[in-house]
Amino acid sequence: MDSTNTTEISIKVDQVPDNVAAPESRILVVMTGGTICMRRSPDGFVPARGFLESSLAPRPSFNDGSKPDDLQIIVDGVETSYHSLRTPISTYEKHVRYVVYEFAELLDSSSINANGWAQIAEVVYQNYRAFDAFVVLHGTDSLAYTCSALSFMLQNLGKPVILTGSQAPMLELQNDATDNLLGSLIIAGHFMIPEVCLFFNHKLYRGNRATKISASEFAAFASPNFPPLATISSLKIHVSWELIYRPTHIKAFNIQTNRATSDVACLRIFPGIKPEMIDAVLKLDGLKGLVLETFGSGNAPGGADGALVKVLADAVKRGIVIVNITQCLTGTVTPLYEPAMHLKRAGVIPGADMTSEAALAKMSYLLALPGMTTEKVINQMSVSLRGELTEQTATAFAHPRDVLPTHLANLTQLGYSISKGDHEEVERLLKSDLSWLLNESDYSGNTPLHIAATGPNVDILRLLLQQGASVHIRNKSGRTPLFLAANAGLTEHVTLLKQSGAHLHSGEMATAKSHARKHLDLWRAAGA
Repeated sequence: MDSTNTTEISIKVDQVPDNVAAPESRILVVMTGGTICMRRSPDGFVPARGFLESSLAPRPSFNDGSKPDDLQIIVDGVETSYHSLRTPISTYEKHVRYVVYEFAELLDSSSINANGWAQIAEVVYQNYRAFDAFVVLHGTDSLAYTCSALSFMLQNLGKPVILTGSQAPMLELQNDATDNLLGSLIIAGHFMIPEVCLFFNHKLYRGNRATKISASEFAAFASPNFPPLATISSLKIHVSWELIYRPTHIKAFNIQTNRATSDVACLRIFPGIKPEMIDAVLKLDGLKGLVLETFGSGNAPGGADGALVKVLADAVKRGIVIVNITQCLTGTVTPLYEPAMHLKRAGVIPGADMTSEAALAKMSYLLALPGMTTEKVINQMSVSLRGELTEQTATAFAHPRDVLPTHLANLTQLGYSISKGDHEEVERLLKSDLSWLLNESDYSGNTPLHIAATGPNVDILRLLLQQGASVHIRNKSGRTPLFLAANAGLTEHVTLLKQSGAHLHSGEMATAKSHARKHLDLWRAAGA
């Protein structure tokens, strides 16, 4: 126990952040348009440029008056300086420093399409190494579609990407924009939630689980079949860590911007619908997939030999992927009833509890992937890729209410086993429902991955990465696991972390370069 404490103290003393008076997170805010940035005009509300200067700089909650240096943003390979602002220090003793990049053409969300999604993904990808998290400002009409699309386009995501907007413009006296944007910045800047999320009305939702439920209320979005990932109250932010989806592949962050959005369609069943109507849609030139919104738990008119089922079965034989989604706000598609069973036997895929937005986004994503056959798409549509559906065979675990008091004991036990190199014990602890501790930190801010990055057993580091441990969390000295591994001269550890998408933070670069005289090749491999 004493040796562990000595190691942590030496790390804390030796690794002082470079030119940082207080810890800060760096956030890139991407402005696509929408109500949040609108202002009055003779023709009604219109999107307006200069959001940072007009809407954020005058507000003390978004600007502490410290006048920080400009930050660099890369767009289309060109690096440009942008004015940045810093929030006042939070209750978590941290600043959020941010910069706003505005689309060349600000869009109403009803006009955004796959090209807009690709543009957002490209901005995130090109600036991924320079920022700790990303906040995307977007109109509300198609916000759920964009969240679902990005959740599949951003592959092996290791940092928070939070989308938000508002029902009333920021410049209006009564608005929800202030709370939505400030809440998004605080969560993105303080909590490692490596998902595409939607934040609205004090709640953080998994992006591909959310849907718009109101055209006018501030509570405009809901996640009917999945609980919020986090909730902001008057006292604190409550994060449901056991619900967080984390990448479990040892691969770097990448994007897939090819979409087959023009090859898929969505059709809602209604009483008395003619099979000829469905057949006409299924015979559209170039159609490859259909999301079918049915009654209840997946039911549609007609029996096993009915004309409607025959139309669907014929389309499946022609290679068209059809997914069955319920019209109900809550619940799941399951072949419990005879009509739903007829559809499944015809080759229609039960879509479980996916939203229509998620089903469309997932289908267009899969159909555009290189080398994907119809059979592979059908198989993947029934599997949870980004937490977008609840697999029927999955077991749901809930942490007992008395877990929190033993939190430090569990974390200490896990850290001790990692530092000893006891792979078997670490594996046992993670299997005993303690995997939620992976991104928790000790008094020095070190997570289990920080300890493993300098530990004696590289296989433990691999195990933690495969379980979803984040490579981007920095300890209280501002150091990432990659920095610690390079500083310790551990080549295998550095290689493995780089394969998982790790990179040195901008605040570590100066110290890394000064250390590069020792283990020069290793520091170069780490990115110094």
